[in-house]
Order: sequence, then C-alpha cells, then structure tokens
Amino acid sequence: MGTSRYSTSRQKACQQCSSAKAKCDRDRKPGACGRCRQRGLPCVYPRPVTLNGPAGENVVIGEGRLHSPFSLSDSETSFPSSESNLLAADTSLSPNAAVADHLVDGHRHSPNIQSAELLAGSRAHYLETHAYDGHDRQYVSQSSSDAVTQLRPRYLEWDRLSIMSKDGLEPLDFSGLELVCPINADEIRNRWLNAYMPIPGHTVKEYPAGISAFISRVLKSYTGVAIHGRGILPFVHPKQLIAQPTGSLLGTCLNLVRICANPLPGRNEDTTASVLQREMSRLYESRDSYNDESLFAAFQAYLIYTMVIFFRLSQPRGDFFRRAMTNLQELACSSSRCGLICAADLRRVRPRWEEWITTEAKRRTLYVMYLFDSILSSQEGFPTFLGTELQGLPAPANTLLWQARCRYDWEREYNMYMAHWMEGSLTIDELWPMPADLDEPGVVTRRARVDHWLENIDEFGTMLYAVMSCTHGG
Repeated sequence: MGTSRYSTSRQKACQQCSSAKAKCDRDRKPGACGRCRQRGLPCVYPRPVTLNGPAGENVVIGEGRLHSPFSLSDSETSFPSSESNLLAADTSLSPNAAVADHLVDGHRHSPNIQSAELLAGSRAHYLETHAYDGHDRQYVSQSSSDAVTQLRPRYLEWDRLSIMSKDGLEPLDFSGLELVCPINADEIRNRWLNAYMPIPGHTVKEYPAGISAFISRVLKSYTGVAIHGRGILPFVHPKQLIAQPTGSLLGTCLNLVRICANPLPGRNEDTTASVLQREMSRLYESRDSYNDESLFAAFQAYLIYTMVIFFRLSQPRGDFFRRAMTNLQELACSSSRCGLICAADLRRVRPRWEEWITTEAKRRTLYVMYLFDSILSSQEGFPTFLGTELQGLPAPANTLLWQARCRYDWEREYNMYMAHWMEGSLTIDELWPMPADLDEPGVVTRRARVDHWLENIDEFGTMLYAVMSCTHGG
C-alpha cells in the first residue's frame, strides 16, 4: 500500500504554541521558537514515524494531536500544578529525564488518561526537546517513549488512588468508626433552659450589634448556598455527599430546599414552609430508628431546614422556632454522644479518613448551631451564654485537611499536621476570653498557638475567629 498522504505532519507549530493557539515562528527550523525561548519552556515537536500495522497498513504516530502536558495559554496568570512544576524544574537535569517525568506528571493531572496510555505505549513516538540551562545555553535532544514507559509503573501504582478519588471512584466506608465524646453531651440538649433558668457560673455572651449582623448575614449566605446549589456548605464535607445513598436524609434536604429558590410572596411562602416543617417533623419523630451516620445526617438536615425557614421564608417568630431549636439541640446531643473526636487522636496516631471527616463535619455543624441559637435568642430578647460545655473540642481544621481530594493527600497532610501540633491541636476555648488566672507566659503561648492556627484556616475558621475575636478580644 502506498504512503499515506498524511504521513508527513502538516503541523507548523511546536506543541506549546499549538496547545496555546499561538503563532509559532519555528516552522521546523533548528532551535526553539521565540515564544518558548522567551518563556523558558521546552520547545517540543512530535516527529511522525511510520510503523507497519497489524494488517500491513502504514500507521502514522505523532501527528501533533496528543494532549500536551505543556499546554500553556497566553492569558493564564496562574499555573496548574503540572505546569508550575515544569517551570520550576531544575534545568541542570538531563532533558530526557525532565521531559519524561513531566510528561507523566502532566498526564497524571489530565482528565484524558487515554492520552497518557497512548504516549506510554507508543515506542516510536519521539520528542525533540530544546531546553536551556542556567547560563542560557541551548541543548537539543531526542527522547523516546522508553523513558516514559520506564516511569509508567510509578504512575500507575503511586497515583492510582489519587485518580480514583478525583473521579469519585474511591470507596469510602463510614461504618465501624472509632469515635469518642469528650464532653457532657446532655448539656447541649439542655442549653435552651439557660434562657429561662440561668445556671450559676455560666458567662453571658453579649455580641456587639455589628457582630450580630455579621453572623446573621453569614448564616443567611449558607442557606443561599443550599437553596441555589452553588458550592458546598462549609459544615458539610464533600465526601459526605458522595457517600450518601440515594434518598438519604441529607440528600433529600438539599434537594427539597431548592423549592425556596424563587418563592412567590405570601401564600406560596406559607405552603413552602409547611412542606419543610412536615419534613422536619418526620426527621425528628424517627430519631430513635437512626444509626450513627443517619443521626448525624438528620442533625445537619434539621439545622438546614430551620435556617432556611428563618432566613428565606417570611414566617412569624415565636413558638415554632423555639420548638425547632429544642428539637435541634436534642438531635445535636444524640449525634454528639456517638463521638466528636477520633479515638486515634487520643493515642496520637493518624485516624481513618472517614473518622476524621465525620468528627470535623460534626463539630462544624455544632458550631453553626450555636451561632444560630445566639441569633434566635437575641431576636427574642433572651440572653446568650458562652458554650462552656464545648470546652476542649478542637477548633476548625486547616484548609488543606478539609479540602483534601483523596486519601493519599489527606494522610500526607495529616502527618504534617501531627508534626506541627505535637502539643495537641488548638481547642475552641482558646478563642474565648483569657482566663483571669492565666499568667503572662501562658498568654503569650496561647496567642502564639492562635497565630499558628490562623496561618492556614479556611473561610469557616476565619469567620469563627472574627466573631470570637471581636466579641471576646484576645
């Protein structure tokens, strides 16, 4: 069979310019193009090689259509991890090793896994690479896919877990969790009594008017996230939703509140509120039949329902919200009894990811409930009290732990977290007023711990710190 009319590539641009849809002045002349040289990028051009196919047909490899891990748009101001690693690569390394390593790394983060498989499996795919050392000296080399093939087992074995997790395929098992409750959970259930029968020793918490308005606006924004389905609530971990079965309590809640997206004033709001209230009653009345996981989901769902009705539907303040808060605190108490911290943390060892997800999300939900309770109490003219029953619980975890996308990333970050917090994590009461009996070295130590915690917290932790700092000082 004659040579294919397309056996010679018509591509006039290098891979960098082709992927970026930019003009390339290389035109197959020796050396790198001006664009790649200006940016210090490897100027890569796949050379077509004709192979004999299984039926004797000519097969052309390397038409310049493979997904390039070096693709870089002119308009990009921030680089993905693979590109940033490439730009930061030490040019003193051999070009073969550098290019092969970044090819694997780039495809590791690419959604097109088939491109990586084709590249690794094609023995005749050659890359002509132009790179520069620290003295602006150019070197040219040809690297085959053999180097990539040698690295392929590491790609498949080392990062398989990461790929599966990013695609949502990694199984999560929330059964058999080893959790403990280090506080008296019954005090959470009885918190509503403090407004009617203050307990001696409880500290009244007086929010400034600006802080009360700030809390109200933030909690209202949480209901907007739930109603419009934009993003994830900061007290619901993304992996919770992945692990929830069809028709779960939390999933039903997040679907049902969508009816509040565009309610008509008046009668329509009343009808919508009655639908949510019936679901709340069903949740609460079935509480004795729930297992630990369902009980936690019921706690989160009941809180979301109550806040949506309060902030989004024009319902009269009064008996309903007092009863709803009483029921919510009972659900919180029952869920807290099932565990608020990982048993492994008491032994200073790394827990299972599922255990950490459950306890961290549960504590965040608890903190949101306390903020919401303070808003309800202040609007009804009742005093609010410091939640001393929560003393000793960890403050919200840092961003990297909360937003870890796979088990491997979380375990790596948790190992670093344990090394940085050898004396124990920051607790929520360390954000409260300084104890009167705390000496000067103790004050300095506490402030240093808070500063350390602030270095890498997410938006939820920042909000919580702002509320407590403006209320209690410190």
